[in-house]
Amino acid sequence: MADLTIRNLTITPLELKLVERFEGQPASGRGSPVCSFTSRISSLFSSCAVSTHVRIKSDEIDRCDVSFVVGPFETCVTDVRAADPGREVIRLTFEDSDGYQYQVDVPSPSPRSTVMKRLDGAPNEYTTIYVQAGSCLAIFSSANLSSWMREVHDDYPLSALSIPGTHNTPTYHLALPSVRCQAASVREQLENGVRFFDIRVNVSSDSSELALVHSAFPVSLTGTKYFKDLLDVVYAFIEANPSEALIMSIKREGTGRGTDQQLSKILKNRFYEDGRRWYTNPRIPKIGEVRGKIVLLRRHHNDPSLDGEWGGLGWGLDGSVWPDNCEDGLLGSGIARVQDFYEVDQSHNIQKKIEFVRCHLERAAEPVCQLPGSKGHQDQDRAAPHPFFVSFLSGSNFFNANCWPEKIAAKANPAIIEYLCLRHAAEGKGPAGRNVGDGSTGVVVTDWVGLDGDWDLIRCVVGWNARLQLKQID
Repeated sequence: MADLTIRNLTITPLELKLVERFEGQPASGRGSPVCSFTSRISSLFSSCAVSTHVRIKSDEIDRCDVSFVVGPFETCVTDVRAADPGREVIRLTFEDSDGYQYQVDVPSPSPRSTVMKRLDGAPNEYTTIYVQAGSCLAIFSSANLSSWMREVHDDYPLSALSIPGTHNTPTYHLALPSVRCQAASVREQLENGVRFFDIRVNVSSDSSELALVHSAFPVSLTGTKYFKDLLDVVYAFIEANPSEALIMSIKREGTGRGTDQQLSKILKNRFYEDGRRWYTNPRIPKIGEVRGKIVLLRRHHNDPSLDGEWGGLGWGLDGSVWPDNCEDGLLGSGIARVQDFYEVDQSHNIQKKIEFVRCHLERAAEPVCQLPGSKGHQDQDRAAPHPFFVSFLSGSNFFNANCWPEKIAAKANPAIIEYLCLRHAAEGKGPAGRNVGDGSTGVVVTDWVGLDGDWDLIRCVVGWNARLQLKQID
């Protein structure tokens, strides 16, 4: 067996102090061991490298005092033998710089991430994910997912953050398998940290009602769902959580005969109000400018009457010229670089999709943003912020059941959890060996998160914002 590697992805130094070893056995579950992201179709996970779940079977068989100090965003390869898969559990006790101790079993008896046990009133909370393929324990700060943006400095541009998103966000209703992309409701997604929504609406030529669709199909087989009702949910959330901001991408799809221009006028006249809830300036904002607001990313052309808005700059972040089916495409407006390879025509092409995602995550990790008072900030402040890096994990093929959204997510999501835990923002570990800057993930747009309460992928993305918090302390 390989030695245990510890990756501390928090702002706090941690020291491994004690290792206890136990005989283990596979935890009871749905048959064969599964991975961190669970699915109703368990056979899809046979290639996943996130750990199987194991429970302690017997009394302690070994105990060893150790000392391995792992600084913030550092990786330590110990000489502690990793647990024998399916047969052992090692219990690790860590101590922080204030002397408080935390404990975790590796692997855990749960198929998901594990929150460390706090000993003797320890104040902090840490989430761990064990990646068996690399014998690596990744430790994240346990962010309050409903208000995680509260910890990010006001002066960071929104494009500097690691932002989890959902593809075809409202497609969580009973629908065709090729149409449904999500497991959790809009409110659940928001409460669990999702801050990028991908919305598609049908536009009629004679009505201002906007039905929610996925391509030509309604998002629900039990009745039409409307944009206005989705907004009510979002408004209620941001009023309860004023530290948060939501990027909303809006695109015209469906069978309606309305135009992009009509859509833009409907949205402005009926929904965008007086700017209290929406940010419609066509420039990338700082997080302090948009707390409590929805940031408009329009994937539609505006009516000419909106060209004069914002001093002649237009209306909304411009995603109207969207690169199609791309590995690394630049939006026509230059505000984003997008990985949106979605034409997965055979199941083996999913691996190609996963590699495109890894490459784009590496690109997103390279830029550096400076805070006021830091070296280089003045020059940077005069320049436009670096673009958003947007990476879609989604893909589909209507004619191939093996390539419907849930089945692609069942392979892509665990693979990206593994990458974020093992290789993301690790010098020389990315696909192209790029330099590591702030370590952002950019906007990561997912399918089927939250299934059976599993939000591990979202937690991993949110967790990478701690790297920005570390700069705030410095």
